[in-house]
Amino acid sequence: MPVATMPLHRRVPGRSPRPGGLRRVARRLVVLVAATAVGAGLLAAPAYAEPSVEQIEAEIDKQWRKLEPTIEQYNKVRAQLKVNREKSKSLEKKIQPLALEAELAMNRVGDMASRYYISGPSHELGAVLLNAKPDTLGEQMAFLNRLAAEERRQLEGVMKIKRKYDGQKAKLDALIADQEVKEKQLAAKKKQIDAEIKRLERSLPVTTVKTTNCPTINGVVSGAARTAIRTACAQVGKPYVWGATGPNAFDCSGLTQYAYRAAGIHLTHFTGAQWNEGKAISRADARPGDLVFFFSDLHHVGLYLGNNQMVHAPRAGKPVNVSPITTMPVAGFRRPG
Repeated sequence: MPVATMPLHRRVPGRSPRPGGLRRVARRLVVLVAATAVGAGLLAAPAYAEPSVEQIEAEIDKQWRKLEPTIEQYNKVRAQLKVNREKSKSLEKKIQPLALEAELAMNRVGDMASRYYISGPSHELGAVLLNAKPDTLGEQMAFLNRLAAEERRQLEGVMKIKRKYDGQKAKLDALIADQEVKEKQLAAKKKQIDAEIKRLERSLPVTTVKTTNCPTINGVVSGAARTAIRTACAQVGKPYVWGATGPNAFDCSGLTQYAYRAAGIHLTHFTGAQWNEGKAISRADARPGDLVFFFSDLHHVGLYLGNNQMVHAPRAGKPVNVSPITTMPVAGFRRPG
């Protein structure tokens, strides 16, 4: 009895493959592989990180190192110009009367020559020659020769001194002209580097720092300053204890030391030392996180928060708090790190 067999090529009903279906499967497979690769970081596009405050500050420092020698050279040229211009004015004052004296002497000689050329000897000279006795005539002629020779000597002396001053002034004028060119070149170079520094300063990122006990800060704040601010603000309400450096109590320099220690920056527990351990900052350039010092002997310090506010450990009987910096005479600002 023959046994019915299913041909090997027979397919299950309703399962016939379609070209479109195969393509969909392939696409899903590619998407799945790509997603896995991205998850593993194989195909991830490199993320662009904004430069930090520290990186931009480092670039500003680099540009400043280029600018400072230019500024000092510029100052040197300007100082030399000032001295040389004063010398030139002094020589000019000396030359003017000499020039006038030479001109008058030349006029006298010219007048005499013109008179003799046009009308012959003057009446005065004729009278001397006609009335002179024979034994005195030679003396009179010698006298007149001496007068002419003296006139020439005076003129030559004046002209010699004038030529000397003219020569000195010519050298000074050439030097001044050369220095003026250098001054313009240095000023242009300074302007170029200065513009680059201003561009970098404008690119400093503005950061918002929110803490529980301090005002919200919006400004240029470095990473170390953010840590120090958060650390100091977390101590608000803790008591002032002379000589204390935390974590349960603080004096003024103990608080700033504690705050910056959390940021990896060591400060000495003494206001005078902390003044010397930071970079000098003008009040106009002060940023949140800078140290603000008070009184001429620097006996008090706080952590600046911006907008004339600080967090500090004020005195015995007053805990760590936020206060205006205007309540005490400000001695200056320093930037740790």
